[in-house]
Amino acid sequence: MTPTRRQAIVMSLALPLVLRVRPALATPEEMQAEIDRFTGGAAIVEAGVELKIPALVENGNSVPVSVSAESPMTDDDFVEEIAIFNEVNPLPNTVRFRFSPRSGRAEAQTRIRLNGSQHVTAIARKSDGTFHSAQVNVIVTAPACRES
Repeated sequence: MTPTRRQAIVMSLALPLVLRVRPALATPEEMQAEIDRFTGGAAIVEAGVELKIPALVENGNSVPVSVSAESPMTDDDFVEEIAIFNEVNPLPNTVRFRFSPRSGRAEAQTRIRLNGSQHVTAIARKSDGTFHSAQVNVIVTAPACRES
């Protein structure tokens, strides 16, 4: 049965409403999978990293974050990379910072978007192959990353 011209017009106008796709949100399992990819499944010591992020955030569009890791930053002992992960944003791998002994200190500051209340985790990879972490639970009253 062939649709009438009027039916075809109505269907073509309604199609974008039906096909509207919203970005999928990450889950704690997806965040853990990203962490496992970053660490290669190695054990993570929950110490040696300081993650500063407000525990209560009014607006998730621009959340200040600072992260640092304890290290002498010598040629033999330094932090190679710090990665920040979250469990609710569309992509769980939020940001990565790379360091070298010439960096002097393993610390960085930035702003991120948070799509609702969630755990934010920072993991530092050291030159000896060990991993250290810190985690903060953040409550967000006005989430970001959402289309209206």
